Amino acid sequence: MVEGQEPSAKPVDAGTSRKPAEMKSPAAQAVNLPGLLVNRAGESKSPYVRSHKSNPVAWQLWDTDAIALAKKYNRLIFLSIGYSACHWCHVMARESFSCKDVAAILNESFIPIKLDREERPDVDDVYMNYVEATNGSGGWPLNVFLTPDLEPVFGGTYWPSPDSASNLATVVPTREEIPMISFIEILEKLRDLWETQQWRCRESARGITQQLKEFAEEGTHSTPAKDEKKGAVIDKTEVTSRDLEIDLLEETYQNFAARFDTYHGGFGLAPKFPMPSNLSFLLRLARYPSSAPVADIVGYDECKYATQMVVETLIAMARGGLHDHLGHGFARYSITADWGLPHFEKMLSDQAQLLDVYLDAFEATRHPELLSAVFDLIGYLTSPPILSPETNAFYCSEDADSLPARPDSSSSNHSDKDDAVNHKHEGAFYTWTLREFVNILGTRDAEVCARYWGVEADGNIPRDYDPADEFLNQNVLSVRATPSSLARDFGLSEEEVVKIIKHARKRLDEHRRTRRVPPDVDDKIVAGWNGLAIHALAKASIVISAIDEDRARTCLEVAEKCMQFVRREMIDKESGQIWRVWRHGTRTRTPGFAEDYAYLTHAAIRLYYATFDDEYLQFADKLQVYLNKHFLSYDDPIDPDKSTGYFTTPSPFPSGVPPPLLRLKQGTDSAHPAANGIIVQNLLRLSHLLNDEKYAKLAEETVTAFAAEILQHPFLFVNLLDGVVGLEIGVKGIVGVIRNKSENAKVSEEKKKTDTAQNLESQSPRAAGAEDVGRRGSQTQEYARRTPERLTESKSATAESIRSAVISEAHKAAGHSISTCTTTVALIDCSQPEKSAWLRQRNSLLQGFMNGNNTDDTGAVTHGEIFVCEEGTCKLIEVDVDMAAQMDQLHLK
Repeated sequence: MVEGQEPSAKPVDAGTSRKPAEMKSPAAQAVNLPGLLVNRAGESKSPYVRSHKSNPVAWQLWDTDAIALAKKYNRLIFLSIGYSACHWCHVMARESFSCKDVAAILNESFIPIKLDREERPDVDDVYMNYVEATNGSGGWPLNVFLTPDLEPVFGGTYWPSPDSASNLATVVPTREEIPMISFIEILEKLRDLWETQQWRCRESARGITQQLKEFAEEGTHSTPAKDEKKGAVIDKTEVTSRDLEIDLLEETYQNFAARFDTYHGGFGLAPKFPMPSNLSFLLRLARYPSSAPVADIVGYDECKYATQMVVETLIAMARGGLHDHLGHGFARYSITADWGLPHFEKMLSDQAQLLDVYLDAFEATRHPELLSAVFDLIGYLTSPPILSPETNAFYCSEDADSLPARPDSSSSNHSDKDDAVNHKHEGAFYTWTLREFVNILGTRDAEVCARYWGVEADGNIPRDYDPADEFLNQNVLSVRATPSSLARDFGLSEEEVVKIIKHARKRLDEHRRTRRVPPDVDDKIVAGWNGLAIHALAKASIVISAIDEDRARTCLEVAEKCMQFVRREMIDKESGQIWRVWRHGTRTRTPGFAEDYAYLTHAAIRLYYATFDDEYLQFADKLQVYLNKHFLSYDDPIDPDKSTGYFTTPSPFPSGVPPPLLRLKQGTDSAHPAANGIIVQNLLRLSHLLNDEKYAKLAEETVTAFAAEILQHPFLFVNLLDGVVGLEIGVKGIVGVIRNKSENAKVSEEKKKTDTAQNLESQSPRAAGAEDVGRRGSQTQEYARRTPERLTESKSATAESIRSAVISEAHKAAGHSISTCTTTVALIDCSQPEKSAWLRQRNSLLQGFMNGNNTDDTGAVTHGEIFVCEEGTCKLIEVDVDMAAQMDQLHLK
């Protein structure tokens, strides 16, 4: 979705005669009440909504009071949805909502409501679906006219005020050729239509709402649907997860391969979004366990090419203007196909997801540019302004717009230049002129760095994208040359060029921080988005631990502190309910949505993998229990006991907070991963880690709920497709075991091992006759008897080094497939049984690993084991504790 798109939908035909009976009723007449409304934006906790408190528009909040006003005085609601970092939201606020003529109409004839989409994504989703269905596209600001019953009448995105159309910056080069109706004209038409043909508006809105409801239910109910490829009608009552085969991955791969931009990376045409979920899907194709048939079906060469497409895309993004080459982080999207000209807002959710996918790509290829991007994103996420030092949690975003320079408070003279300086411009913090390069870096270094970053005297922003000359002579930094080519061209050594660029990066960053005004930060703390960041940093702590131990430790510390804050401040201790937003010492009344629970559960599982503290698994289990109780749907028309996926919103909805018009279920991935896709992945992981068949059953039923739609458009459901694979092949479990072993133990080594395996086998669900939920691979942990070879022992390794060795081997055994839901990792430390007490109680199968454990005279930890448990058997991998002892000696030196 692109900001600033023009509306193409038409209002209800104004030429049709009104219904006399209804229009004669006084209650049906809209009431003009000039002066009745006052601007309430300052009452909001949202920085975005609060930024409109000085508008002449009498903004109301999305609450029961505003909706009651609309019903009492029978007025259309004008709902404007945006977010702080959105450039076009600022444009419309400056040009339209600051216009007194616009405000007069809004205040006299409508109930204007301003809403932050990050606070209420459920409301945004409903009306975005409407605008996309009627206009063909959507974006922000999202502006919708609603009846007092919240049903949509007309909507669009950016609408200019009468005197702003000529100043409109373009999103596409042909934009100035597209005639746009002004905002005042739209307001006047809707006002007149409501006053003269209200019954038609209401009738149309009711029909639209019914269509939206039916559209939302497609794929989760028994509505027949047409298979677009085969032309056949699919009866969705007959579609189950068993109809979803791994072949869908091949079809999805082909869709992405056909749209891949082989020149610039990325997929499709401009504008380009990173879409991390899609990139992760492509990387997963080569990361599933070797025992899985994924590569056989998709093709080995195709899986390699899938990784290549991602790597080329990520490198192009890292070199392009989408990337902030001085201060870290990535912008939300690029207007141009070459990733060169971004809209400059930086979103927490984007940084977190990009770190996740860059980590996976680096693991797969060990490419140094990918590691550089990983370090860059870690630097951004572990420092201000996105990380709050007061709370140790993460803020939402940085704005796209900022002041070009710090105002000179010492001067009393006023000029047009002062007005320009005091007016925010998009990208002002990030763009440079060649003259600035020379002044800051000196002539020679400026020449080298200008070639490196593509800085030109006339600017490198195409005029087609700057009709108002806002970016005159300005440059967005993109890497356009290599140090080796620059060394050759300037007669320098490559080392000298690298040094010049490194020095320039420091000087330019210092100049920017001290001489320019940084973009505003939206300092809301959103629970789910913090979950995305926690997950990425916890993952980074594992992936880079052998490369940069200090940085890895920082990642884990930041992730754990953030999780502590969320649990302390944003979750009700008694009920377990998440509150979505926290700001300035208090949480708002907005409840957590399905994505908040899904992302935080995902993060808790990843923190368990990073620490093997089963308290994180216990927390993940509690979150999933709450999700099942308050979000899970049971609306199958045939089997009322069968779950049908998770709603976005909880039930019951908190009193005093207006619920959305419709309860939706999010299955398609977009800029954010779909809640149901992440939930299915969580369920499969938890089902294996906790030996809980109920979770596996819920995962299968949730996938089934979307089966018909997945069959038609699999490329829209990439996270649910991971669940399809997990259900198809089963889950592999890696269990690390740290033992205390007595030299004088009377029980032989072989007998202890045999007893352990026998005990595990006797407790397995299959041995007990439990039903196998998985279709082809067991969804339960099951350990077959096996007598391993003698274990390696050591008296010189410390407990900590053995623990580290076991953890390292466990992660190595899991391999790249840990990024899929087909592999889990657990740790049982017999020397510290309290650290896995809850997990062993929750998963009785793991009790078997404690059997036969003895302690020598000193209580020393003397060996470790790794069990790889898959398809009903466990293979033992010895851990070389002598190597662990050697590592201890290296650390001592």
